[in-house]
Amino acid sequence: MQVFTVQGMTCGHCVKAVTRAVRAQDEEAVVEVDLAHKQVKVQSELSAEDILTAIRDEGYAAEAV
Repeated sequence: MQVFTVQGMTCGHCVKAVTRAVRAQDEEAVVEVDLAHKQVKVQSELSAEDILTAIRDEGYAAEAV
C-alpha cells in the first residue's frame, strides 16, 4: 500500500476526482481517501510517480509519504 499526502481535498467531489484519476490509470487500484488527514492510500501496480502524476493532473498538490 502506497501512501500520499494530498493538499486541497475538501469534499466528496475531491475524493471522487482523486479516486477516478488513479483508477483511470489502473482500473483494479484500491484507493482509500482520508480527508481529515489529507492522505490517499493506493494499492496498485502503478509506480508512485504514476500515481502522483495522476493526482497532480487533477489539480492537487501531492507527495509520497
